[in-house]
Amino acid sequence: MSTGKKILIVVAVIAVLVIAVYSIFAGNYNKFVQMDVGIKAAWSQVENQLQRRYDLIPNLVETVKGYAKQEKDVLVEVTNARSKVGGAGTVPEKIAANNQLSGALSRLMVVVERYPDLKSNQNFMKLQDELAGTENRIAVERMRYNDAVKIYNQAIRTFPANFVAGMFGFKEAAFFKVEEAAKVVPKIKF
Repeated sequence: MSTGKKILIVVAVIAVLVIAVYSIFAGNYNKFVQMDVGIKAAWSQVENQLQRRYDLIPNLVETVKGYAKQEKDVLVEVTNARSKVGGAGTVPEKIAANNQLSGALSRLMVVVERYPDLKSNQNFMKLQDELAGTENRIAVERMRYNDAVKIYNQAIRTFPANFVAGMFGFKEAAFFKVEEAAKVVPKIKF
């Protein structure tokens, strides 16, 4: 073989290797960017539903106040938890604040059980139905968000994509987890 052919073969092999390496890096990088955008979109949907719940709470609290004046502590707890949601900045802070709000709302519903007149109030019934629907929407959007996080987190940890993820600073995303305290079923006493 002549020297020209050898050089041509070496250049061709190097070109193929460069194209292969570039494809791996570019493909994985673009995949991570798409997944990151997907996570942010899923989180936006969670936030939309959390905002809907956040907006319903003042009306619910005001309706309950008229019937359950002596339950001030629970109403204050709901109001304080709601304000923490409004002040949360990062995704983990928002998750923690909303978990606290969920717990406060479940305690409020226990209080409601003590007041039969309140349960028959049309405004309260409508608000309670809207809140229940919103809680269902939150659960669905939380599930979608967690699915997107799971796929992304798996992708950035698999070989050889984990090298690309590390080079470009792709970090694991936080799951929306329910706190242990929120898993405890509230006790209703009459």
